[in-house]
Amino acid sequence: MPSKPSKTLETFENQTPDRDYTIRIEIPEFTCLCPKTGQPDFATLNLEYVPASKCIELKSLKLYVWSFREEGAFHEAVTNQILDDLVKACDPHFMRLTAEFNVRGGIYTTVVAEHKSDAWTAPEPITLP
Repeated sequence: MPSKPSKTLETFENQTPDRDYTIRIEIPEFTCLCPKTGQPDFATLNLEYVPASKCIELKSLKLYVWSFREEGAFHEAVTNQILDDLVKACDPHFMRLTAEFNVRGGIYTTVVAEHKSDAWTAPEPITLP
């Protein structure tokens, strides 16, 4: 196998650090295990962030997400852990992770976790005529 799961998140320098812009990444194949039953849980992760000086490198993100495949985790805990790890790696101005878990026992779960840098103020929305 040419690649394997990894907990290492790589970054690269933001080429436009003076401009606020949003990066949106959809990760439709997240898998972890239910910590109670050991059954697989599947989710789509939607990551949105306003980078500061660094951006997340996508291949390392793919391998990082893959690393949860054999780990037991509650939906709320794994969502917050992933957000914490991403924030630690790239220190964004703002980051939101939405984890939309597939049905389990007739129940869908969506967990939304956010981080905002104390030093950053979100730009005001512009309403066009």
